[in-house]
Amino acid sequence: MADNFQKRQKERKRQEKQVAKQAQRLEAKASNVKVDRSLETEDPDIAGIVAGPQALDEYWQTND
Repeated sequence: MADNFQKRQKERKRQEKQVAKQAQRLEAKASNVKVDRSLETEDPDIAGIVAGPQALDEYWQTND
């Protein structure tokens, strides 16, 4: 009989955890702020990067 009680306790705890997780997901989704990236002209992560060959570092330059 103790096994049944423990099983019910375990199942109830699992369900409570599941409900808490769902509430946390909904809260995170509601607080997630959408940023309108269409107004930005350049991606800040790659700002200033120039395509093509890059200049060599001083260490690699040789003066013949």
